[in-house]
Amino acid sequence: MSLFIGIQLFMIVLFLFFSWAIVKKEWYWLISNFNGKPKDEQQQLIKNGYPQRVGKLMLATAVGMGVLLPLSYTSFQYSIEVQLGFMMVFLLGGLIYLSKYEIKEKRRRSYIFSTLLAIGTIGFLVGLFFVGYQDFELKDYEDSFEITGMYGGEWEYAEIRHVELLEDMPEVTRKQNGFGLAMMAKGHFKVKDYGSSLLFIHKGSAPFLFIETDTNKIFINSKSPAETEGWHNILAEKSK
Repeated sequence: MSLFIGIQLFMIVLFLFFSWAIVKKEWYWLISNFNGKPKDEQQQLIKNGYPQRVGKLMLATAVGMGVLLPLSYTSFQYSIEVQLGFMMVFLLGGLIYLSKYEIKEKRRRSYIFSTLLAIGTIGFLVGLFFVGYQDFELKDYEDSFEITGMYGGEWEYAEIRHVELLEDMPEVTRKQNGFGLAMMAKGHFKVKDYGSSLLFIHKGSAPFLFIETDTNKIFINSKSPAETEGWHNILAEKSK
């Protein structure tokens, strides 16, 4: 969470800087493709107030992110999703609105492009979060076990070196390739004292099952403690 807060603070400062530079210093070259437009189009955009409104959009985004920042220090489970969602929706919605200040000949094209960009980006993020929040389970077969869902796989029981039930999840130090969501962690993460590991974790739902195979270190649990304990018993028995 501290890394995410640091990233948020950096983004807030960055948006404030861009807003100040565009509104106060008139550094319009900071606006994407502004310098690439013909001089007459640049002057028309300035006359329409387009650059100034871009700067004010940056300021409003920074203020909104600052207002939502304290959520990170509360017990609210979806603070990351809410804050990222606000930033994306506000910025993309703002770009659609700003199309009305484009030069008349390019206004329609700007509306279409901005709208398609917003729909595509938001659709991608919604799909990503939907896939990320899909649950997983451990399935027992005769000679192997499978962890279902994204980042899952199948391992032979003969590959298992060690199985252990932990009451506390070791500290996760860094995400390598995975989903670090409010209530769930899936994918490849660095774990203190264990190194690179595969996580399939419901946060705050002890106990946690640790499985070491010839090729992977895996942490997994269920929302149900009894089910996690059942997985442990099956793997401990079949890996003897």
